Amino acid sequence: MQSYLNLFDFRQKINYKNEILAGLTVAMTMIPESLSFAILAGLPPLVGLYAAFIMGLVTSVFGGRPGLISGGAGATVVVLIALMNSHGMEYVFAAVALAGLFQIAVGLFKLGKFIRLVPQPVMYGFVNGLAVIIFMAQLDQFKSREPGSDAWLEGAPLMIMAGLVGLTIAITTILPRFTKAVPPSLVAIIVVFFVVLGFQIDTRLVKDIASVGGGFPPFHIPRVPLTFETLRIIFPYGLIMAGVGLTEGLLTLSLVDEITGTKGNGNRESLAQGAANILNGFFFGMGGCPMIAQTMVNLAAGARARLSGIIASLTILSIILFASPVIELVPMAALTGVMIMVAISTFEWASFRIINKMPKQDIFVGVVVALITIFLHNLALAVLIGVIISALVFAWESAKRIRARKYTDENGVKYYEIYGPLFFGSVSAFQEKFDVATDPGVVVIDFKDSRIADMSGIEALNKLTERYAKAGKKLQLRYLSEDCRRLLRNASSVIHVNVMEDPDYRVATD
Repeated sequence: MQSYLNLFDFRQKINYKNEILAGLTVAMTMIPESLSFAILAGLPPLVGLYAAFIMGLVTSVFGGRPGLISGGAGATVVVLIALMNSHGMEYVFAAVALAGLFQIAVGLFKLGKFIRLVPQPVMYGFVNGLAVIIFMAQLDQFKSREPGSDAWLEGAPLMIMAGLVGLTIAITTILPRFTKAVPPSLVAIIVVFFVVLGFQIDTRLVKDIASVGGGFPPFHIPRVPLTFETLRIIFPYGLIMAGVGLTEGLLTLSLVDEITGTKGNGNRESLAQGAANILNGFFFGMGGCPMIAQTMVNLAAGARARLSGIIASLTILSIILFASPVIELVPMAALTGVMIMVAISTFEWASFRIINKMPKQDIFVGVVVALITIFLHNLALAVLIGVIISALVFAWESAKRIRARKYTDENGVKYYEIYGPLFFGSVSAFQEKFDVATDPGVVVIDFKDSRIADMSGIEALNKLTERYAKAGKKLQLRYLSEDCRRLLRNASSVIHVNVMEDPDYRVATD
């Protein structure tokens, strides 16, 4: 309960002007994306806007990261396309609600902390891949408006579109040099809006995508049979959607943490995302997750509190209810220009500056993650593969670090002082360091600067003990940390090693 006493961040100083203007700007950039993603999935356009409103409001109020913007994101919608095509919209709503339950479970069991396992090269690849996706998505606005046509614009239409996009980018780039009192992206949208309206320029408008008018999100129980067969159908989609949403959400949360120098709460964000998706399933929304592009727009506009996200979601609802005729006249060129600038600011240009200083394996990981993100549009798969490659590289490098210092004392006892972890990757190198045939009758392995990490390490010790026993020699272990002793005790039924008592030894973490 205490964590919600600062629900609206009263304890921090809020710049209300920045928050309100940032919220308006975010709403303007979220509307066309939400419409596009809904249409892409074969859903009614309003389903995308309802998702933007519900996700934005719930996560802004209850989420674990002020400044984070959630909505009907493409990353999660792409998961549902196959379900929509095979079983229809009602099953989509059921799968969205189920995904919300999975996300709440992650929050309740405090599994959000596992985002710490994502290495920095994976973050670079994730962010750079998303930046490229955002940029490439804007190129569709330079294609013909003819139904079914995939041809690029030519002649005057191309020049008009390019000119308006260029004007938007110019305003967004130049205005901050003179004033930061208002978000430059919002100013750019307003200026281009009046230029097109005043000169009656023939160009693509928001209404050319779909209508944004409608009513309040209606309560709607998904009309699906309450059977095991229904669960079998929606379970994989709900699970994948939950995983993709949490992966993108928690990575975006970490990115905002880095930009703002503050710390978010991944478990609380997981709970809020889950609750929002459950509401989507029962209020005609397509679900979603944090949107990195809109989050970057929000932060670039100076927003740092929850208010901007609340303003953005309420603005979207107001537009649905009252202001759709005006918003439908906003030129797509203005929104395209804003999103191109978002892509440029999202890209981690620092990764190029330090590329010659990074290990080759880190460069490889970053490139692989970026390519999977760009070409497969599967953020969860990209991050998972990046983490696996990084883990394997780490295991390989750690395996090469195990070494042994050998000496014999005045009593003829030979000591092996081990340095580095003993685990599945290093057991072969560990076993090669012992000369059973020529060693004396008593051998002691000193683990003061090492530790046994897994069952492979335990089994390696067991085999080494058996080798010395067959040679009629005694092997003893000393300076084992408590966690290593616990591993050996748990495996005592299958292995037999001699552990010396070290009452004065303490592990650094004890």
